Amino acid sequence: MHNVTIVLILLLAVVASAFVARLLPLKVPLPLVQIAAGAGLSYGFGMTVPLDPEFFFLFFIPPLLFLDGWRIPKSAFFRDARPIVTLAIGLVLFTVIGVGYFVHWMIPAVPLAAAFALAAILSPTDPVAVSAIASQNPMPSRLMHILEGESLLNDASGLVCFHFAVLAVITGSFSLMDAGLDFLQAAGGGLVAGVAVAWLTGLLNRWLVIAAGEDPGTQILISILVPFAAYLAAEHIGGSGILAAAAAGITMHYADLVGRRLATTRMQRRAVWDTIQMALNGLIFVILGAQLRSTVEGLPQVSAELGLQSAWWLALYVLAITAVLAVLRFMWVWSSLRLTLFRRKVKGEAEGSKPSLALMLVTAFAGVRGALTLAGILTLPYLLPDGGAFPSRDLLIFLAKGVIMLSLLNASIALPLLTRQLELLPEPVHGAGEGEARVAAAEAAMNRLRQINEEVSGSDDVRAEAVGRVMERYQRRLDYGIQDGEEGDRQHLIEESERSFRLEGIRAEREELFQMWLADKLDDQVHQQLLRELDLIENALSRDTSH
Repeated sequence: MHNVTIVLILLLAVVASAFVARLLPLKVPLPLVQIAAGAGLSYGFGMTVPLDPEFFFLFFIPPLLFLDGWRIPKSAFFRDARPIVTLAIGLVLFTVIGVGYFVHWMIPAVPLAAAFALAAILSPTDPVAVSAIASQNPMPSRLMHILEGESLLNDASGLVCFHFAVLAVITGSFSLMDAGLDFLQAAGGGLVAGVAVAWLTGLLNRWLVIAAGEDPGTQILISILVPFAAYLAAEHIGGSGILAAAAAGITMHYADLVGRRLATTRMQRRAVWDTIQMALNGLIFVILGAQLRSTVEGLPQVSAELGLQSAWWLALYVLAITAVLAVLRFMWVWSSLRLTLFRRKVKGEAEGSKPSLALMLVTAFAGVRGALTLAGILTLPYLLPDGGAFPSRDLLIFLAKGVIMLSLLNASIALPLLTRQLELLPEPVHGAGEGEARVAAAEAAMNRLRQINEEVSGSDDVRAEAVGRVMERYQRRLDYGIQDGEEGDRQHLIEESERSFRLEGIRAEREELFQMWLADKLDDQVHQQLLRELDLIENALSRDTSH
């Protein structure tokens, strides 16, 4: 009962912080307000939040990564696969080596392997915090897609590095061969498990829907269970559960298109998942704030163990590590850009427009640490196999928590200032634009209605008139771009027939849009936008028909 009460209080804090963030005269990012709310619960009411890392990983991480994979624009993700992979794998390794040696040099009491463990768990970025900050400041959409794609993949690479660093502390040895094989097993197992669970679920669900019909509530519950099933399946075979959840989200997007869910199912499911995302994201940052008191109270003990005269040295360590993380990230982005330009020059290709310094700085400061770092660092063992304490465990946990909060604060201050200097050019649309897609969809609907008109012509005057009216709507859209509007009162039979034919036309539009997207002729974002419009119209028409 006590745990249930804590959860309800945390959810109440999430709701209150959302209102406070909107009421504040200054634009304070929501994650910072939520951290402050958690700290207020801890200091003001003495509330302690027990945090089990294994439960945290299972309950919070899979649904959030699944949703990120599900909703990230797929065309943008695969189009920018090269920079995403270099950030998700190359930058992680670069960060582990650079920060690991830096921490060991700055704090000699921390063994090198333990310093690598800290660097590894600090390497994954948190798109949740960046999205919350970027929502109040303009940021190029392509950069956001790259950052989101990076966070989907770097969690697995960072955790594998963290696992081997901790293993090196425990055993006193490290094998590069074993680490490489384990990484391939974790990544490959996670990808296979995620794709298999999502795809098999989609196929079985499609068969059941055909046999028994579609119920929106059941479909929503299935979508909620998929990330947990993918995570547990991957962990069972020794793969990365985190990567499995992300892969399941990406696969679910395609399986969902093939399954052709009802418009009401998609609309209700989107609302439910928006609520889940808001609640879980908020809980993460409120819990982080609630950990602040215990962290601060443990500073004297940590500083005494290191022989420091003042606990302020620990704050300087956090500041230095955060700065090094940003510098290494900037160096990687700048080096990758120079390498790309050199490669184009060697091939004789046009260099194109060069990213500005402000854009590279935005990329560097957007590397915010968050939920995965918090959960991962708490999994450090208390004891070694010989019974000794894990070296500098309390210090490593404090440093990780401090970097999380400071990186959030830095991004909250730096990103608004840097994004003001960015010239936000219109993002290039891949394939057909919105206007072309609308025309193609309307023509597909007209073709379908012509077929129906030929079938009913001369046999049913009411249905023939209804088909003609619906065809007039689409013809006006093709001729003048006039969108559907409200119609006056009509005869009941004609209205019912007209609704059914409009639904036929909408289904034909949706099918044409799907075929264009499948043939890579339509941008993913435009596709999703037009599908949402069709869902709203279809849902309204379906409700009218049911009355």
